[in-house]
Amino acid sequence: MPAAALAAMLLSAPLLTLSQLPALSLLPALSLLPALSLLTVRSAAAETGIRLTPDDPAAVARGKAVYAEACASCHGVDLEGQENWRRRRPDGRLPAPPHDESGHTWHHPDAQLFALTKQGPAALVGGGYQSDMPGYDGVLTDRQILDVLSYIKSTWPERVRQQHDRINAAAAGGD
Repeated sequence: MPAAALAAMLLSAPLLTLSQLPALSLLPALSLLPALSLLTVRSAAAETGIRLTPDDPAAVARGKAVYAEACASCHGVDLEGQENWRRRRPDGRLPAPPHDESGHTWHHPDAQLFALTKQGPAALVGGGYQSDMPGYDGVLTDRQILDVLSYIKSTWPERVRQQHDRINAAAAGGD
């Protein structure tokens, strides 16, 4: 299945919006995405073969270069995110979260990380949600997105990578 079809499938999943849950910040809303769209993610993961390759040195090197160019200005050179990333700023938006083990990136299966990066959180959360995180569709290729995500995963400790692998297996229906 092409990446565009995957993104469309993920975006069509029934999700709660922040307008339906006004007390929630993006972090808890995003943490609900796996449960709310599990069937779609399972189907998408099984059909698309979207898979990060953190053990592929070439993919990791390409991803590190793209990350430095497109992501590090917000998410940090060392994947540390912005200060107080769990607290809304005066403009109502959340700072960029870390992509290291202290963040929540590894809580999401590969297909969902791909969709979040390609389409952007506002498109997935809906309800007029605003985020500084753009969608990278038309900016980065699907391969570049997968390489960046592979680079990020390559930096996680082994125990976190193993947990992420279990999340992927559950999303693919292999609980």
